[in-house]
Amino acid sequence: MAFKSILSLVALAVAASAAPAAPSAVCSQGRLAKNAACCKWFDVLDDIQTNLFDGGECGEEVHESLRLTFHDAIGFSESAVREGKFGGGGADGSIMAFAEIETNFHANNGVDEIVEAQRPFAIKHGVSFGDFIQFAGAVGVSNCLGGPRLQFLAGRSNISRPAPDLTVPEPSDATNTIFARMGDAGFSPNEVVDLLVSHTVAAQDHVDPTIPGTPFDSTPSTFDAQFFVETLLTGDLFPGNGSNVGEVLSPLHGEFRLQSDFEIARDARTACEWQSFLTNHDLMVAKFTAAMAKLAILGHSARELVDCSEVIPVPKPAAVKVASFPAGKSRANVQAACRATPFPTLSTQPGPATSVAPVPPS
Repeated sequence: MAFKSILSLVALAVAASAAPAAPSAVCSQGRLAKNAACCKWFDVLDDIQTNLFDGGECGEEVHESLRLTFHDAIGFSESAVREGKFGGGGADGSIMAFAEIETNFHANNGVDEIVEAQRPFAIKHGVSFGDFIQFAGAVGVSNCLGGPRLQFLAGRSNISRPAPDLTVPEPSDATNTIFARMGDAGFSPNEVVDLLVSHTVAAQDHVDPTIPGTPFDSTPSTFDAQFFVETLLTGDLFPGNGSNVGEVLSPLHGEFRLQSDFEIARDARTACEWQSFLTNHDLMVAKFTAAMAKLAILGHSARELVDCSEVIPVPKPAAVKVASFPAGKSRANVQAACRATPFPTLSTQPGPATSVAPVPPS
């Protein structure tokens, strides 16, 4: 009972943080904001929904925009700050301001495309790169069925310095290395899992460039828990050349499995957090929302920013809130690793096993 109460309080706290105060400004098309400084973001919203996200779809540009929020923000080190050293500015837009430097880091392979796609919008509307990157990620994921309504705080400066290399974890890194790097940015191992909820709407293009657009789960346009059950499955089928570092065999044709996801799902420190999302969609969304709120202000103080969360669209609710086994799979195919909690009972999708379709390019 106490555990359930704690979870309820977490969910309520997250909801309260995103709930707008009474509006005090009338913006374009009669839309309301609690602060006049937020009005311009409605215009940015209209522009990117039409011209970046193809009319509000949850496709490749959304996946890449969400990825970019992480790659920009994680260039931050608490230990460097304590030692008085420059450890990167966090969510400051440096990956866009210094694209010629940061997009050449190995871990940032491929983000140059979304950086250049987003840059004209930020310049056109006169907003900082740091603000725009976080806004585009929040708007984009709101287009995904069952997705979160992320908090959005505006007011980051457009002054930044390049983030140092080797601050973005890679899928080939050992789990201990990932946890140490993320811990230096202020995230616990369970919060790493919470951030990996983003992989419910994700695909790869560059870990194995021979199969671009390969999704991490069978429902890459739906914000659901299929990623968390499918990553736990055993299997020996993989539609790639199998030679690239960071790849692990996937049990489903057309699906990609990152080495880091595979190992974190089975690590004793994080297995129970991973498993907890299989039957609790609301918990998954709440944990992701809280982790993203923390990520989005790395290097900043929330007190110095303006809460414009009311501009972020309200996502459509998920039709299904419990994960299920893909056709032909069952509990016998699961490599369960959470020892504290029994594996939940899940249904199996009907029909013969099918291939997972690639995410089409924008």
